[in-house]
Amino acid sequence: MKKIMTGGAVLLISASPLIAGGIERAPQSLSVLFEEGNYAELSFGGVDPTVEGTDVGVPPNPFIPSGIPPSSTGDVAQGYGFVGLSYKHQFNDNISAAIIMEQPFGADIRYPLAPAGSPVLGGTRVEVNSTTFTALARYKFENNFSIHGGIRASKANGGVTLNGLGYNRIAPPYNLEIEDEWGMGYVLGAAYEIPEIAGRVSLTYNSSIDHDFEMTETGDVILGATNGLTDTISGRYTVKTPRSWTVEGQTGIAQDTLVFGSIRWVKWSEFIVDNAVFPITPPTGGTVPLVEVEDTTTYTIGVGRKLTDNWSASLSFVYEPSEGDTVSPLAPTNGRKGVTLAGIYTMDNIKITTGINYTRLGGSDVGIGETGNKTTVATMEDNHAWGIGVRIGYSF
Repeated sequence: MKKIMTGGAVLLISASPLIAGGIERAPQSLSVLFEEGNYAELSFGGVDPTVEGTDVGVPPNPFIPSGIPPSSTGDVAQGYGFVGLSYKHQFNDNISAAIIMEQPFGADIRYPLAPAGSPVLGGTRVEVNSTTFTALARYKFENNFSIHGGIRASKANGGVTLNGLGYNRIAPPYNLEIEDEWGMGYVLGAAYEIPEIAGRVSLTYNSSIDHDFEMTETGDVILGATNGLTDTISGRYTVKTPRSWTVEGQTGIAQDTLVFGSIRWVKWSEFIVDNAVFPITPPTGGTVPLVEVEDTTTYTIGVGRKLTDNWSASLSFVYEPSEGDTVSPLAPTNGRKGVTLAGIYTMDNIKITTGINYTRLGGSDVGIGETGNKTTVATMEDNHAWGIGVRIGYSF
């Protein structure tokens, strides 16, 4: 059971579309450290989300006497692909090391312009791209305890546009472009294993990572005005990607049957980006924070089963409760419930895992304004995502 189901505790969790809970797309699992012997792995896939809703329209005012009735936002979430690479080397019975390349954070939200989209939010968008390299070492004691740790280097870039009547932007929009920048962090953890029943529980801490980005802002010369006069200012600003704690576990419960699960907490409230020079004042007053997301806790549980000498399968469920009442237009979902079905084919030293995921993304009120005093400008509902992924592993 252990040979067939090793690594089954993740079984293409990376194919699960983590577009709720901040901008996380991969759970940063270290399961490759627990593979037997020397091991190399390639993973890839894609996610197709659908996030849409209805704006609240615009009431009659001196500038728009007749007002604007509510309209569809259009589908604002763009599909994306992912790729990952990892290599683990077993030096002796006690010492091993691994290198992991992944894309843990990302976002691509774009509100179509009216008439296809919303006049309240049309033209608003956010794009975030990241690649992370992790170098790890693990020491296994004779009593089945082990410790692991290492360093993590992260490269990221992105951009934000705020537009539409909800942001008091008739013309011009506010733009923020973020250049490529590297940041460094660390990983620490420990694990306990019971080999006789393929049992393992691990606890891993990922530190926050500071990126000292070069940012270029374009906004109104007169703050809060929409008179068409713009200026561009560049400078360096620090953005922190959040720290996290992850508990992962698995155990055999019967011959050829394994249960697995995880609990992951991410401190998204320390992920702060601000429009430092050109603050946006919406019609309702206050100042708009560019990014504001709540801390999240994500629960995963599943079961894996060896079907034949070559084939195994798993079924897992993920639940992330909604946090807060009103979310940002740049992160317009709140919580999720998903299911992943995966199949594993093992032949000699090769292991091929294919998984498909369906996730219901939590509906939400989308608001603009000061923290704790947001005005709802749209409601998102009936949102979902499909994900598919392939993982190819080779032991030697």
